[in-house]
Amino acid sequence: MVKLLSQDTALQAIRPIANQGKLETVGRLCRSLNEFMTFAVNTCVIEHNRLADIGKAFFTVKVTNQASLEPKDLPELLKTINYASIKPITRCLLEWQLHTMTRPTETAGARWDETDKEKMLWVIPAERMKKGRVHTVPLTQQTLDLLETIDFITGESEYLFPADKSNKNHINKETANKALVRMGFKGRQTSHGLRALASTTLNEQNFDADIIEAALSHVDRDKVRSAYNRTDYLGRRKVLMA
Repeated sequence: MVKLLSQDTALQAIRPIANQGKLETVGRLCRSLNEFMTFAVNTCVIEHNRLADIGKAFFTVKVTNQASLEPKDLPELLKTINYASIKPITRCLLEWQLHTMTRPTETAGARWDETDKEKMLWVIPAERMKKGRVHTVPLTQQTLDLLETIDFITGESEYLFPADKSNKNHINKETANKALVRMGFKGRQTSHGLRALASTTLNEQNFDADIIEAALSHVDRDKVRSAYNRTDYLGRRKVLMA
């Protein structure tokens, strides 16, 4: 099969998908084919990878940053959230995400058994994190107060933010985005962009960039540095989060 897999054959198979505009799917297919062929080379099935540059035959997805307000506009956002005609749990969802600097998916799926009020920590398991690593979020007095409000609203659900139809499921990750659109922030602020807003605000306040990156659960791009620098800066992050 590998020997018969020519560049022309691969292109004919991928072009219909590209013509449908499914560029992310095309990218994944090209990467998978390249890995498959590289394995074949390394195991001496073929002499060279004929599909090494196949991705260059297609347009790639243009990466755009999530819309985010400037730090000076943060008071406007908070005031709007406070007075908006949205469900109380949606208001808490937005405030929790902004306070904890977590991704929409991580916030929406937050569970009560991940939180420890006494230790003032929210420990998100690896399987729920983008990078597949456990992420610990220091809880401030503000977030602990918010937990009390959330507990009053959600009742006995295992999730901090249960779905409307059943408290056995968590809220949709797009709920915060839709609320921001309804509040008039379309094109100005997205749910994921709240992380950028928090990061920019903290950088302007001269917090250490490494501490901010740790709070965002970003992995150090320097693999050597990352291997040796395994600290999560928890103590210093407690100050930052407050």
